[in-house]
Amino acid sequence: MQKFLFSPIEDHTYSIVGYEGDESDVVIPENYGGIKATVICDKVFTGHSEIVSVTIPDTVTDMGEFVFEGCYNLKHIKLSSELRYLWGYTFCRCGIEEIVIPDRLRSIPPFAFKDCKHLKRVVCGTDMKKIYSWAFAGCDSLKEVTYNDDVVVSPDAFKDKELNT
Repeated sequence: MQKFLFSPIEDHTYSIVGYEGDESDVVIPENYGGIKATVICDKVFTGHSEIVSVTIPDTVTDMGEFVFEGCYNLKHIKLSSELRYLWGYTFCRCGIEEIVIPDRLRSIPPFAFKDCKHLKRVVCGTDMKKIYSWAFAGCDSLKEVTYNDDVVVSPDAFKDKELNT
């Protein structure tokens, strides 16, 4: 069973404000009542340890804080190609091992991947401009982060990690 809770936004789209479900493979709907879902709000999937994979539709442009916190079994996530904004702690303490950041996302905020103990590889999209301090704090297995030469990387983004960049 997958049930999503929606709330209208002033721009005539919807935000996803809640999730009730128990399936391992989650597919987020791209609309509600024919109207686009553009935002995934804070803590929508927090603590759903049964989730193994998530597919986010291309209608989503914003993702809030702690969206996947504690999703320890989450291994695969397909982000929206239209994703433009992440808030801090979005993927905090989840089980992802590799992630491809879409081209439109311009920055990785502080603590976005905090304590993702199994995260090994990150591939940043072409529009990436900045990786903030502590973005990958506590990512003990992180070995490779791929990004363009013009990306500004805060000195504490990887906190004393030896990486292939």
